[in-house]
Amino acid sequence: MRTVRFYRTEGGRCPVEEFLDSLPSKAAQKVAWVLKLVRELDAIPSRYFKKLADTDGLWECRVEHGGNISRLLAFFDQGDIVVLTHGFAKKTQKTPRDQIHRATQLRVDYLRRRQ
Repeated sequence: MRTVRFYRTEGGRCPVEEFLDSLPSKAAQKVAWVLKLVRELDAIPSRYFKKLADTDGLWECRVEHGGNISRLLAFFDQGDIVVLTHGFAKKTQKTPRDQIHRATQLRVDYLRRRQ
């Protein structure tokens, strides 16, 4: 079983919570359901959780709801801890480079403060 954590800034802001708060309630419920799969399933179907190619260990949690597509970017910490950095609505097939860059920066900050 994995642990799912939300990244928090040094000041206490949580980009994932802010994203979830911006979603309609049904969409937020679907995200919660997908995160439950990430926590509980040994083998998570790639339609819900997939490693991003050409990144340094970033993963994409994929959620479809009512024709919309939400993505939460994540990385692993200490083997079985999934740290979600932030979420966004995806409008294209390819994950935008600026979103990957943001997740990379948040990962660096998380790891720096964890030590």
